[in-house]
Amino acid sequence: MAQIDGLPPLREVIATHGLAAKKSLGQNFLLDLNLTSRIARIPGDLSEADVLEIGPGPGGLTRGLLANGARRVLAIEKDARCLPALAEIAEAYPGRLTVLEGDALEIDPLQHLTAPIHVVANLPYNVGTELLIRWLTPHDWPPYWQSLTLMFQREVAERIVAQPGTKAYGRLAVLAQWKAEARIALSLPPEAFTPPPKVSSAVVHLTPRPAPAHPADPVMMERVVAKAFNQRRKMLRAALKGMHPEIEAKLEEAGIKPTARAETLSIAQFAALARTLG
Repeated sequence: MAQIDGLPPLREVIATHGLAAKKSLGQNFLLDLNLTSRIARIPGDLSEADVLEIGPGPGGLTRGLLANGARRVLAIEKDARCLPALAEIAEAYPGRLTVLEGDALEIDPLQHLTAPIHVVANLPYNVGTELLIRWLTPHDWPPYWQSLTLMFQREVAERIVAQPGTKAYGRLAVLAQWKAEARIALSLPPEAFTPPPKVSSAVVHLTPRPAPAHPADPVMMERVVAKAFNQRRKMLRAALKGMHPEIEAKLEEAGIKPTARAETLSIAQFAALARTLG
């Protein structure tokens, strides 16, 4: 494994600090510094940007980001065992790494970051989807982030980029692609991680659209999409029954057959329905 800086190899760091990955925290550490460097390069030049990283663990991706020139990294880590290892990285890159101990779902990172901001993270599996939805549904749009480069289980990654009519197409695909351009940038096998997860992983890269792809009230759009996919096997006239007393007429007004099912609708059709119901 090639070294990207003067710090010890990650296996040595993990052994020194006793950092066995905890299943309860959704941890799977990425130890190959060549791979972490590849992920760090996906957003492009970060020399003029701050980077938000969630769940750095022993700091493999953190080191990749700093070695590849990120102006500054803010790392949020819930596991106090990882803090000494991250402190060593901060010493090696003076003034460029800030570590906050705590839960990423409860911390507002904006008071610690300066625009432009990119998010790059090997997300803990147990909070990854929730964080993505939060980043896609802020009060104001465009969001504070210039891009999201996020590691997910392969199945989740495929749900984000899925197209209508496919099994993976659902709420995540509609919200992500309505608000952003999304692509799978890198695939990783289980053996790239310690401990190896039971499934493959993939890195998804999202860049925000200046405005959502089709006009619609965000709150209504999210309600319609959530309700439609909550009972995805039902026809829309049944799945959306509680949204309007004349739901069949509203579906037809939006140019949608009441007998259609959620997975057949395009994002443009969901937006049209949200406008009709709004």
